Amino acid sequence: MEAAGAAGQLRQEGNRLFQAGDYAAALASYTRALELGAGPPECAVLHRNRAACHLKLEDYAKAEADASKAIEADGHDVKALFRRSQALQKLGRLDQAVYDLRRCMSLEPKNKAFQEALHDLGSSMQEKMKLMSCTDSKVEQMFQILLDPKETDTDKKQKAAQNLIVLAREEAGAEKIFQSNGVRLLLLLLDTGREDATLAALRTLAGLCSGHRSRTTAILAELGAPRISAMLGAEHEQVSLAACNLLQVMFDALKEGLQRDFRGKEEALVLDPSKELKLLIAHLLEMLTREGASAHGRNNTLNLLIKVVPRKSLRDPNNSLTLWVIDQGLKKILEVGGTVCEAPGSLLATENSRMSAAVLLSKLYGDLKCDAERETFHRLCEDYVRSWFEGHGLAGKLRAIQTVSCLLQGPSEAGNQVLELEGIMESVLALCASVREADQLVAVEALIHAADKAKRASFITANGVTLLKNIYKCSGRDSIRIRALVGLCKLGSAGGTDFSMKQFAEGSTLKLAKQCRKWLCNEVIDVGTRRWAVEGLAYLTFDADVKEEFVEDKAAVQAMFQLAKSEDRSVLFAVASTLVNCTNSYDHEEPDPQMLELAKYAKQHVPEQHPKDEPGCVRRRVHKLLAAGVVSALTCMVKSENPALTNSCRELISRVFLAVVEEAADRGSVVAQGGGKTLIPLSLEGTEVGQAKAAQALAKITITSNPEMAFPGERIYEVVRPLVSLLHLHRTGLENFEGLMALTNLAGISERLRQKILKEKAVPMIEGYMFEEHELLRLAATECMCNMAMSTEVQELFLAEGSDRLKLLVLYSGEDDEKLRRAASGTLAMLTSLLPPICRKITQVTDHWLEILQALLLSPNEELQHRGAVIVLNMMAGQEIAAKLMESEMLEILSVLAKEERDKPRVAQAAKECLAQAVACGLIKPNVNGE
Repeated sequence: MEAAGAAGQLRQEGNRLFQAGDYAAALASYTRALELGAGPPECAVLHRNRAACHLKLEDYAKAEADASKAIEADGHDVKALFRRSQALQKLGRLDQAVYDLRRCMSLEPKNKAFQEALHDLGSSMQEKMKLMSCTDSKVEQMFQILLDPKETDTDKKQKAAQNLIVLAREEAGAEKIFQSNGVRLLLLLLDTGREDATLAALRTLAGLCSGHRSRTTAILAELGAPRISAMLGAEHEQVSLAACNLLQVMFDALKEGLQRDFRGKEEALVLDPSKELKLLIAHLLEMLTREGASAHGRNNTLNLLIKVVPRKSLRDPNNSLTLWVIDQGLKKILEVGGTVCEAPGSLLATENSRMSAAVLLSKLYGDLKCDAERETFHRLCEDYVRSWFEGHGLAGKLRAIQTVSCLLQGPSEAGNQVLELEGIMESVLALCASVREADQLVAVEALIHAADKAKRASFITANGVTLLKNIYKCSGRDSIRIRALVGLCKLGSAGGTDFSMKQFAEGSTLKLAKQCRKWLCNEVIDVGTRRWAVEGLAYLTFDADVKEEFVEDKAAVQAMFQLAKSEDRSVLFAVASTLVNCTNSYDHEEPDPQMLELAKYAKQHVPEQHPKDEPGCVRRRVHKLLAAGVVSALTCMVKSENPALTNSCRELISRVFLAVVEEAADRGSVVAQGGGKTLIPLSLEGTEVGQAKAAQALAKITITSNPEMAFPGERIYEVVRPLVSLLHLHRTGLENFEGLMALTNLAGISERLRQKILKEKAVPMIEGYMFEEHELLRLAATECMCNMAMSTEVQELFLAEGSDRLKLLVLYSGEDDEKLRRAASGTLAMLTSLLPPICRKITQVTDHWLEILQALLLSPNEELQHRGAVIVLNMMAGQEIAAKLMESEMLEILSVLAKEERDKPRVAQAAKECLAQAVACGLIKPNVNGE
């Protein structure tokens, strides 16, 4: 009996939470009630209620499952039947949805909601049937055109191919192609060997596989992983990209299993996708070292592995796929990363290939869970490097050193450990003096990557600076000199932004920076070499003098932006780092003055800020970067679908965006150049800091711009989630404040936006900030709630029993802070107008309600007077409350206000309406003039 009583209480709590709009919490209450072991009738009700929660949370598969359990207990449960029909309709199973609705109609034939739902569903079914009937002949016709060798009309073939691709993107069309022997016909298209036919087939196959596990498995069995991986390595870049996209879709379908079709059939066809996943990944790993595979095919393979192998979240305990890839393919990845492009017989690779290999290695290493797994990774890397370093002559040493460079750019812990192997560092220094350019390039790059690693920094400073200076001065090859210069730049920036800690003589960093700018602007030099000039500036721009000279050199800044837009994406991090330095958007804490004094007294080093890093100088630099086109460059950088756009790189870009929108006057320009659109993905993916910076930049834009102009169309709804993320308690007070201000603007635009804010569970957080001690946060939260109160769900929250929401608004209407009073009284005016029961509740939440209303009417602020008068007018609708109002000093106050028609016409009109209502209720009599 105790368990049944507790279950009943939890169900009541769930009902209350559901009414309050907190569907996730309601679901949790119903689930806990079920776990207590309630009886069959109670269980049926709980499952039915859980189905309602799942529908609200848009988890339609679970809604169907819970509703089905309720129906199993009681086949006449009309609510459960209706909820299951809603879920089935959303899942695309219209015939089953109709069957459930007809059962509802048989149970309650006069129910208008059921009649309308059945009518709407019938219309949808007719449209679907009409579409399917004409789709059969269209599919057959399209394949005939594409496969007919006599068909010479190119436009006709292109149109047929495009129609087929578009049809495959819709579930009904994809299923029709699949059922119409479409996979075999698509294989025939691939057999033609024509590039246009191959592209059409691959893109159609991607549509068939999208979100559908069983079709994906069938297509993979028919097509074969070797054939897909062969197309991935094709020389034709578009074919390789299309094969890459198909594989990505297949991986997503196998891993996520969106299961659009019937769940029972899905589960029967694909019990465990791990076999297919490993088969595909095995072929991708084999592709990495396959002779004859194209460089872009190798890049696409690395990109795919980066996306599909590591866990999406470290909260997922299963990293078995990563461990399997390390065991089966680590050496293959290292082979790509260690490729020396100029060496005979080397793999076809680019700078992007080596960067992608470094990113993949870093992702795999970051996905390891314990020291034992990391030790295995280190051992495999050491064994691979040692195997090339010993017994393969100079060519082997070069490959080993190139592999070390790749590791230092990726999992630097593993790179540092390999760097400690006997003879590696000595060989690097020796090869720096080689007469062969290719050998020198490999060695100097390795020295540069090792220079900022803590274990080797002092060794290189002692042994490498002189060597790098000699190479820089004496080498006749720009490709070598520029790399030597970057090494010097790294060593020269050891003091960071600390003006008093410089490694080189006064003016040396300016000379190095000048040479970097010179090389950067020289378009005769290849892009790969000019990239190193940006690497140098990324370190030298810690110096404020260098920043100033760089932003003044508009040609150099724009040359850097052009590089950022080039195909060599390995430059992205260096460009982003340079911009962060120039805008001072890195984190810097103001030192405690007392600690500074103590440090000086103890004769310890005290960091000093350069005069050119003062806020005014920083703002001038930001304006110059804006004029040079920094927003356009950042937008292009974010559009890059390349591993070089790492989470760290995204964070740097977010920091720069936040710096450029700091001043309200610049925000319109940022939005006009695509900055608003670019910030949305930055705020949703990347490091936590990066997402927060991008969300804050979005908030600043939303506060001062018209959101509908800044984020047109559907984009405005994408902004809500990042803004809500700023309300979390671990965010700073400024982020909380700007998030609230931005949400206030959005909530005032439309009901759909208010519903989106509700769905993101922002209301409880907004309420929390209404209790904040900080007056600005309290005000912003109250203003936001005022706009949210236009939504019915929010209005009903103020009627909930045991809540202080309404009491808080009434008390805030009597506060000294005029802005807070305006926001709170405005909300009360709206609530009393839209929700009459609120009027009675106001008299119950506090004994001071009458004094607060009188104070509003006596305020010198006309706007507050008007809001107070509207509240009183709404409360006058109830005879009992109207009597209390008229028995107080309110009658005298209203009489005075009613005469101020000239000075305060709106207030006077509201006061007159209050008095007229009192007359109508028989509480007062009109004067002799009938007024």
